[in-house]
Amino acid sequence: MYDKKLIIPGLLVFLLLMISPIIINGLDAGPVPKLQKPKGVTKCVDSVQYMRTSHMKILDDWRDQALREGNRTPVEVDGVKYDRSLMNGCMKCHVEKKKFCDECHVYASVKPYCWDCHFLPEETF
Repeated sequence: MYDKKLIIPGLLVFLLLMISPIIINGLDAGPVPKLQKPKGVTKCVDSVQYMRTSHMKILDDWRDQALREGNRTPVEVDGVKYDRSLMNGCMKCHVEKKKFCDECHVYASVKPYCWDCHFLPEETF
């Protein structure tokens, strides 16, 4: 009734097919995108590595503080004040969304919901 002798080989073939992309690519996701850095700006709110991995946490915290708690006072880091805002904070330095935000989001295959509420910035070329 059950083909017991075919179950194990069938599972092995299935497993091989499922992990073949990992084997073929050798765990390489491709080259990390080279982002266009802001002109005339040398520092950000936090380190490059932290911003690369956790910028969404900062944006969520700023959103909660500004919109839900009413705290719109600027954040001061090393004597520089940053508005708690995507448009008036981040996008003041990172003016070209296509060359900054979109490069990493396409690479990481994520679709942020920022632009569901915010206006897209005018791109400067």
